Amino acid sequence: MGVSGSGKTTLGKALAQKLGWDFFDADDFHPPENIAKMTAGIPLSDSDRVSWLAALHNQLLSTRKAGRHPVLACSALKEIYRTQLLEGMDGIVVIYLKGSYDLIWSRMSRREDHYMKPEMLRSQFNALEEPKVALVLDVKMSVKDMIDTIIKNFEEGY
Repeated sequence: MGVSGSGKTTLGKALAQKLGWDFFDADDFHPPENIAKMTAGIPLSDSDRVSWLAALHNQLLSTRKAGRHPVLACSALKEIYRTQLLEGMDGIVVIYLKGSYDLIWSRMSRREDHYMKPEMLRSQFNALEEPKVALVLDVKMSVKDMIDTIIKNFEEGY
């Protein structure tokens, strides 16, 4: 989890590949009307996220019921969103990619062909409720170092 541009998709794909798990990008689950709003620079409201969070929750449940392990790249900025996503599921670890506004802004400014515009980053930081229980990783770390840290924490029984 983390704000847009923090590296969730990059890390999620790499981690899933390393572990042989299933990767899902929450961006792929947004209904067209949410994408249209974000493309227009309009932040999503909590009500805009209801069906999206339900679809993500169902994906996590069905993946686990199939005996697989999901890796989900999702902003999950508020505690209520994380609660909705993980309702009824034990053993899922939240990994929070934490970084400064300036660093993430510079990353987003270089991104092309993404509906989430850098101008919306401030609204994400404003909405962000840092998790009380999570593995926190600094976005300045390399993806390899992040994966090594995650695996080490899993082995130690995070």
